[in-house]
Amino acid sequence: MCGIVGVVGQVDAAPRLLEALRRLEYRGYDSAGIATLVNGHVERRRAEGKLGNLAGVLERDPLPGTTGIGHTRWATHGAPTTRNAHPHGTARVSIVHNGIIENHAELRAELEAEGAEFETETDTETFARLVDHHLARGDSPEIAFSGALKRVHGAFALAAVFAGHPRKLLAARQGAPLAIGYGEGEMFVGSDALALAPLTRRIAYLDEGDWAVVSDTTARVFDANDAPVERAIKTTAFSGAAIGKGNYRHFMEKELHEHPAVIGDTLRQYVDPATRAVARPALPFDPATLPRLWLSGCGSAFIVCQTARYWFENIARLPCDADVASELRYRDPPLTKGGAAMFVSQSGETADNLAAMKLLRTGGQALVSVVNVPESTMSRESDATLMTVAGPEISVASTKAFTAQLSVMACLALNFARARGAIDAAEEARLTTALLEVPEHAAKMLDASAEIEALAEDIKGARDVLYLGRGSMFPIALEGALKLKELSYIHAEGYAAGEMKHGPIALIDEKVPVISLCPSGPLFEKTASNLQEAAARGGRIIAFTDEDGAPALRRFASRVVVLPKVDPFVAPILHAIPVQMLAYHVAVLKGTDVDQPRNLAKAVTVE
Repeated sequence: MCGIVGVVGQVDAAPRLLEALRRLEYRGYDSAGIATLVNGHVERRRAEGKLGNLAGVLERDPLPGTTGIGHTRWATHGAPTTRNAHPHGTARVSIVHNGIIENHAELRAELEAEGAEFETETDTETFARLVDHHLARGDSPEIAFSGALKRVHGAFALAAVFAGHPRKLLAARQGAPLAIGYGEGEMFVGSDALALAPLTRRIAYLDEGDWAVVSDTTARVFDANDAPVERAIKTTAFSGAAIGKGNYRHFMEKELHEHPAVIGDTLRQYVDPATRAVARPALPFDPATLPRLWLSGCGSAFIVCQTARYWFENIARLPCDADVASELRYRDPPLTKGGAAMFVSQSGETADNLAAMKLLRTGGQALVSVVNVPESTMSRESDATLMTVAGPEISVASTKAFTAQLSVMACLALNFARARGAIDAAEEARLTTALLEVPEHAAKMLDASAEIEALAEDIKGARDVLYLGRGSMFPIALEGALKLKELSYIHAEGYAAGEMKHGPIALIDEKVPVISLCPSGPLFEKTASNLQEAAARGGRIIAFTDEDGAPALRRFASRVVVLPKVDPFVAPILHAIPVQMLAYHVAVLKGTDVDQPRNLAKAVTVE
């Protein structure tokens, strides 16, 4: 959510800031702006909508200056207008801000009582006016910035430039990520290593409560008590190569086609193809004696946790809870002594995950993160990190990161099962073999894209869609419904198939497609029976199954999509791909913004 970039350099900053902001577009935004120092004064350019609008403004009214800050805004306080776009400030200071300042209303009232006149509804302007209040008293930028930080509460990342200080940029981090980039005779700040990749690969991440004074040659970092501290400089894995769509229409289409490679690369981290054994990663607990495991995430990552719960309980015989992080952080559940928690995230920066991690840490639970960004906050605050190998995922809707996360969890479930004596070596080898075959099956699924596209024609006019599944297919039904509503804005709900007759069946008529994840296996007959109940009430049944399940379903389903037959253990990974593809094709047919759906952000760094 939102993006920050800043530069103290040797050449004009605006073009570099604009290019860095383009690499942050995947986070989701609805306005953008840039401010630079020109002849000692702060000047800014802002625009509502996409970065192309800001580029147009800059083309008509260029912005010189070698020191500057830029921002992509996802509206929270105040409508997504040019007036509310960042940067905000006064003649003395300009600020960009990610996150939320929770006590902004109280501070705003205090400043207004002292004569401050506000121009926007944003919480960000409150911080800018607070800094300006200190500057007006004659404080230095450092004292003004630090003093304002001590007054604000919430989760935020901030960057500021000051009139009369052309080689200086100040930055701070509290609950939202921010990094400092080290160049040659120039320095940078960014909310994302991806944004800084074309500028530098040498990056230091600020810790909670840190603030920094950045010049063109160095950065001085201070903690929340204003004591000087050192933060390690690391080389990020991201390269400066342009991230493009290639020959694909959208990033999501490209990322869908990366499923086979991503699943394969992730599995190779954990499975020895020679022995068919899962290599145990370094963990802060012994899986053999672990009494209970918590799984938590948000959005599609939570659906990964729900799927993994079936694997850990059924295969490893490990008691397991799966909670959405935004509920777990407030539920205050009783915790088992010696327990552990795994948090799943693509970005590793999700605010609700980080808050829930703190709760469980306080309760004595060991913490493990499953993330795609090794430098992320979640990774740094965990006892151990398990990496997915998904590469940058630009589309807001998670696709390849989802199957990579499932792949990691499947490997862990097998490793835990072996450690706990729930399966023997032969069963482990059989199931890892099934896992290693998934990339090949995924490639075949992508070859059937035309069939899914034809199916999308049947769905695009629907107002409501139901997704059904049983067992580990139930979470994949949730994923299908989530993707459809995210991308096409069609109302969709996922249900456990056995729950249909306990309420959702009232919605079914000939206008409501009922999409089922129904591979052959131990739960096939039960699911097929539920689908027959829906068909008897006029529901249009669309079934994803395999060659063994197809004949029975064709007797009453209007559409049957035949997937490769796989072991039930790995079926959730494979079935996730066609439901994601279906949502993509429906969105394309409806003409929505596939890569950046309305109101959504890639990394939600505020509550």
